[in-house]
Amino acid sequence: MHLDEEKVGLLIVDVQGALARKVNDSQTMICKTVKLIQCCKLLNIPVVVLEQNPDGLGRTVPEIETHVASDPHFRKFTFNAVAGTDQCSSEILAYIGEMELSRWLVVGIEAHVCVYQTVTGLLENNHTVEVIQDCISSRESSNAVLAIQNMREQGARISSFEMTFFGLLKSCQHPKFREVLALIK
Repeated sequence: MHLDEEKVGLLIVDVQGALARKVNDSQTMICKTVKLIQCCKLLNIPVVVLEQNPDGLGRTVPEIETHVASDPHFRKFTFNAVAGTDQCSSEILAYIGEMELSRWLVVGIEAHVCVYQTVTGLLENNHTVEVIQDCISSRESSNAVLAIQNMREQGARISSFEMTFFGLLKSCQHPKFREVLALIK
């Protein structure tokens, strides 16, 4: 499966508040997520930000928020952001449907709760999902490993930040290759 930048979106799941600092290898995960966002912006890939109960857990961490402030943000209360079982998840599902993107890159925390359940929901709604392994985390690494295994078994593609972007570029002749390469290095 090759990603086609015209049909791809980035979904950032709940990288917010104090929890974002408590997950395993949080600084690396946040840093790679920022680079991922920057690459998406270079390739005009739309970004959607989800926040789990932001009044209780806090907002998206500043390192990420700086790069996504003008992108759509959705608050949610269900772990599966696209469950459609409450008003918030129904709005998210409708918005994602209106975007007419068939593929979603998914990043965020916690891998075994909100990322896992949202990926499952996207798959159930006939989206192709690429989970960016180095941009997800959980407090315990064993939970992230289990989530990745289960998401793969359900049909999600598991990738890395670099693997995804070289897949999007397809060639060193892509007009944005040098700019993306500068972000990767």
